[in-house]
Amino acid sequence: MVDTPWMVEFPAMNPDALRAVNRVIDDAYRAFTRSYGAAIEDAFTPLLHIMVWFEQLLLGAPWWLVIAVVAALAWGASRGWRLVALVVASFLAIGTLGMWEDTMRTMAMISVCTLIAVVVGIPMGILLSRSDRLKAAVVPVLDVMQTMPSFVYLIPVVMLLGLGKVPGLLAVVVYAIPPVIRLTDLGIRLVDKEVLEATDAFGASPWQRLWGVQIPLAMPNIMAGVNQTIMMALAMVVVASMIGVKGLGQPVLRAVTNQYFAMGLLNGLAVVLLAILFDRVTQAYGRRLQRFRHDQP
Repeated sequence: MVDTPWMVEFPAMNPDALRAVNRVIDDAYRAFTRSYGAAIEDAFTPLLHIMVWFEQLLLGAPWWLVIAVVAALAWGASRGWRLVALVVASFLAIGTLGMWEDTMRTMAMISVCTLIAVVVGIPMGILLSRSDRLKAAVVPVLDVMQTMPSFVYLIPVVMLLGLGKVPGLLAVVVYAIPPVIRLTDLGIRLVDKEVLEATDAFGASPWQRLWGVQIPLAMPNIMAGVNQTIMMALAMVVVASMIGVKGLGQPVLRAVTNQYFAMGLLNGLAVVLLAILFDRVTQAYGRRLQRFRHDQP
């Protein structure tokens, strides 16, 4: 059987028409960046100052004090010595291998990005849980945000804000925020309706019902969302090194471009250790909250 031309090649758009469409999109985005780029950068300037201050705080503090504070946070979350020992051993290994400064920069970026994602994402999840119509409109956007390749996020932020910490901060937050929104919405929707009816019977206001019942009962799900947000932010920080974000991602990028196997392996392991520590601490805190709720009369 002989293939006819229409069976061989897909009837794609005319190249000239495709270039015209691309030109229209590019020109529209350039006009947007010229009009609003400076205002968006100014809006992120306070967050940039916070991140720089926290980064300098971590870099300027004695290494033993940083380890002691992180170990205390791990103990507060888990009440277990195994996690504390893991934290201390991991940070001692990172410092011994000469990756302390890059690790502190990465921790500063992750901390600020997670804080922004939580401050924005939890209220957004609460709003989605209260309106099915709003959820139907927002969920497709979250789907796109979660399925878009991480490298694609760098293109618009670089065109909008150039290189540096601010575009990296924006790219990391946009990439990492969907899980905390989704799981906050899910946790509040999963609260037992009989419990809500009981609060209504006692005359609780919607605000009291939200903060006194729904959010406490949804906290394990919310903490799971925070956990996933931290993991995605860590993954994006490595990618964001391509646009000038300092930290563990830059040595990994140099190792890839120059074929430095040992450098890439060690810095990659440092990222893995950070991911494990953040994951274990947030999961332990979520389990403690869940046990505390179950133990309540």
